Parts: sequence; structure tokens; C-alpha cells
Amino acid sequence: MATSASQTLRSPFLRNPALSLSSKPSLSAFSVTPASRRGAPPRLVVVLSAANLDAKPTVLVSEKLGEPGINLLKQFANVDCSYNLSPEELCTKISLCDALIVRSGTKVTREVFESSGGRLKVVGRAGVGIDNVDLAAATEFGCLVVNAPTANTVAAAEHGIALLTAMARNVAQADASVKAGKWERNKYVGVSLVGKTLAVMGFGKVGSEVARRAKGLGMHVIAHDPYAPADRARAIGVELVSFDEALATSDFISLHMPLTPATAKVLNDDTFAKMKKGVRIVNVARGGVIDEDALVRALDTGVVAQAALDVFTVEPPPQGNKLVLHERVTATPHLGASTMEAQEGVAVEIAEAVVGALKGELAATAVNAPMVPAEVLTELKPYVVLAEKLGRLAVQLVAGGSGVKTVKVSYASARAPDDLDTRLLRAMITKGLIEPISSVFVNLVNADFTAKQRGLRITEERTILDGSPENPLDSIQVQIANVESKFASAISESGEIKVEGRVKDGVPHLTKVGSFEVDVSLEGSIILCRQVDQPGMIGQVGSILGEENVNVSFMSVGRIAPRKQAVMAIGVDDQPSKQSLKRIGDVQAIEEFVFLKL
Repeated sequence: MATSASQTLRSPFLRNPALSLSSKPSLSAFSVTPASRRGAPPRLVVVLSAANLDAKPTVLVSEKLGEPGINLLKQFANVDCSYNLSPEELCTKISLCDALIVRSGTKVTREVFESSGGRLKVVGRAGVGIDNVDLAAATEFGCLVVNAPTANTVAAAEHGIALLTAMARNVAQADASVKAGKWERNKYVGVSLVGKTLAVMGFGKVGSEVARRAKGLGMHVIAHDPYAPADRARAIGVELVSFDEALATSDFISLHMPLTPATAKVLNDDTFAKMKKGVRIVNVARGGVIDEDALVRALDTGVVAQAALDVFTVEPPPQGNKLVLHERVTATPHLGASTMEAQEGVAVEIAEAVVGALKGELAATAVNAPMVPAEVLTELKPYVVLAEKLGRLAVQLVAGGSGVKTVKVSYASARAPDDLDTRLLRAMITKGLIEPISSVFVNLVNADFTAKQRGLRITEERTILDGSPENPLDSIQVQIANVESKFASAISESGEIKVEGRVKDGVPHLTKVGSFEVDVSLEGSIILCRQVDQPGMIGQVGSILGEENVNVSFMSVGRIAPRKQAVMAIGVDDQPSKQSLKRIGDVQAIEEFVFLKL
């Protein structure tokens, strides 16, 4: 018997209103296990807001924040604006503060959280990136981290267009030439934008705003983003294409993708080789998405005609940086958000988020996972890992350009629906689906909000099994509908990408891919191969991996019938080289294969 389930997400920071000391939602409780007490029972941290005390909370602002944000904070808290603090000074001050607001220049390290003595409840990052905040330490010490992801959108898009046009007409180089006393009109002949193809790589808030403005300049705009809703792209006249098609057909490329393990150095020697010769590249996203040495080589050979960069792998770039000094590169010092309007907007957005968090309200911009009741976490822990890894595996099976919109999660359990809270599992599946190709940090607080924001509809179904309800779940199945797959065998008989897993002896296992039964531990990475079922296949593939010293942790073969088609799932501890993967693909009996990082 299957029953559909749709549950309301409630903040774990408002777990027991009956414990409040006043009628206001002023007390929150959550479990924390500090690093020094690994294995010990979680302790209960109780947070009291100013509603319970005569004194206001104290907010430390360590970098310049717009006046509207400061004024908003002062209505609720005591505000200490202390700029240019050394790490030692920050650690000294933080023990007297309930919240800390930073930009990108302040490093909020583990030492900061340790020095707070448990008083620090909220860290607010005035901007999007949170590379300067130790999220793991924040979570361990029960500190919520929030950011301000929306206020910079227009400013970043406008700067992208400014770099695009300045690059096309050699504005920066011509300006420097004139100021040097030269008049070189023939040297700085530019190119027109009208009728040229712009590929927007990452069609989120900023990317879509860049696309709108580029359309106004008469450009033909295409985009690549696995999560972009096709109807939203069509509404502004943008065609969604695959990654390779975007590279091969564009005259200009504008990068708006987040920096994740999947996108790090995504523009490299191999991808530059796929581009149209003379392409021009704009980056106002993250420096690490480009292999900077490879870009210098592409500029030197003429594969890339020009580049306009606002971000770099190391900021500021070191003196003598070849990319910055290249004559065909226009460089700015990370000015994407640097408008007066954006600075004010960020200040208000982060102030509202911090004040709301101090009041115990649910924060949609939270970027670290709040704690859940210890007994629930203990029971669900292996299934939480299983859920995230199934999500990660499923989204990597989606072919580029398909766009993930509809996901169905099926839980098989002997427990009654009321005895199984799937909110955490649903959040972790969402995390697995979105985080590999996004800069968003998904957790129990923001999972449903993040999915909805990206047009991702996740439905849940439960199959009630006969038997003992001792274990919370028998299996979890994730299906992605209306997409193409990199691995055709992952498509089930009903047409969806389908993966299923179980927990065995506390370890998550992949037990089904498409219609094929397999059994492989979800640790390290996985190679899936569809092959003709014949003797020696395991040995051939194992030998190729062994020659490169890649350790095989598990290997399982699921087949339709003897001597027919089979799917081999191989768990590996290390990532094989491209050459080894090519050799596996060249084995005559292997019809298709895919490498998946977990």
C-alpha cells in the first residue's frame, strides 16, 4: 500500500514553545556535540533571546556595513562596529557578542567559535560566499550561519554587461593608451555585439539578469544550467542547451556558476579546445571555475580572443600574475557587488536575517545544518547518508541540458506514517540533488525553499511493508522524470532515472539502477558499466584499475538473464585517470559506462 506524504517544514529552533519564559517565541533548544566530546551524548543548548532578559543582545559588525542595516540592528540590539580587527582581537571580543556580521575580509575560524564560550548564536555574511566561515565549527558549536544572497543580483549583472561591452570595444586598453600619450585608433578596433551568440553558463538570478540585458543589446542568448526551468528561459527568449553545445557555438561566454567540486576549473585545456576560435570570456562569478594557467595558454594561441575578469583564484592576485598582465585581459578587483544601492541592499538583507535568527525565527538563508533531536539523529544517521548519496548519484546520471524538475522519493517501511518523520531524509535528498552543481548549502531549514526556488518539485510516497518496525526504513528510491540519462541503463521501464538503496550493517548500499539489481557500498566513487554478460569481464576491468593502483572496494553484477545484458557496479576508493576510464570504455563487451563521484 502506497500513501503520498507532504509535510510542513518547521524550524528545529522552535522545538518546544511550552518552555518559553514569555509569550514570545524567545527560547530555542537544539543538540550539540562539540569536537572534544565525540561519542558522548549530545548536550542541550538553550538559547534565550532579549525578550527574556532586560539586556539587549550584542551584535559585532567587523567590516563596514551600510547605514540602513546598522539602523535596523540598533532597533533590536546593541551594535559594536569594530573594523580591521586582528584574529586575536576578534577572539577576545567575541565572548561578549551574540551575533557577528562580516563581509569577505574577516576569517571566522574554529578559534573564533571556541573563544565565544557558547555565546555566539548567529554569524551573518553580508554577501553570498561563505568561504571565510568555518561551517563545520559553526554547526558543532550550535551557531547558525546566514548570508545575503539576493541583494547583489542586479549589481553583479550590470558589472558583467559592463565588462562584456568594455572587452568588445577594448575600452580599458584604449584608455591606458590615451593616458600614455598615444593615439592608436587602428590598434583598438573592436567587435560588435549585435547578432553574436552569448552563452550564459549558470542561469540563476545573476545569469538570467545578464541574459535579459544582453537580449536588449541585440545578442542571441543561449544558456546552460541543469536546474533552469525551460519555461522561465523561454519567457525571456533564451534557449537552454547542453554544456558542450554552449562551448562550441558561442562567440561570448559569461560565467555565473558557483564554485563547487563539480565546477572547479571547469574551463580548462580540454574545454577551451571545444570552443569556437576567438571566443571572448567574462567571469563575474568565482575565480576558481577557470584554470588560470590554461586560460593564459588559450589567450596566447588565439583560441580565446579576450577575457574580462572580476574574480580570481587568489584574491588579490600575486604581483606579476601573467593572466592579469596579459594584454588581452580586462581585470577589475571583484567589483560585482560594488554599487551604493547593492551595498545598502546587502546591509538590510543581512541585518534582517540576523535579527530574525536572534528572535528564533526560521531563516531561509541559513547555510549550515541546525541540530535535530539526538534520538532521531541516532536512528536515522545511516539513512541520512544514504539519502544524500542517492540524490548525488541520481543527479550525476542526468545528461546535460535536460533540466531536473520532477523528483519522486519512495520510502519502503514497516512503520506507520506517523512514526516516520521524513523531513530530514527529504532535505538530504534535496541536498544531494542540488549541491553538486550549486553554491547553495542545503539543510533542514532551507531545503524545501531551495527546491521551490529552483523549480524542483519533490514528491514523497510511502510503501507500508509487513513485518517488524524495528528499523525505520527498508529502502529509499529516487526517481527523476522527464530527463535524458548519461547512462541509458539507469532509465527504468516507466521512463525515469531510478536509483534505490538500502542500509546494510549500518552502511549505505546502492541496490538498484534502472531495472538492474546491484549491491555496492556507497563509499568513495562508483563506476557503472553496461556489458554483455560473459566470463572474464570482472577480471578485465579489475586489471585495468589495478594497473593504476586504484583500489576496488566492492563489485557487483546485476543481469537480466545469463549471457544477456548486465550492469556491473564497481566501488573505487580513488578516481581513475581519464586514460583508465577510456580503456574501460574500449573493452569490446562494454556497451556504456559512467563514473560517479559520491
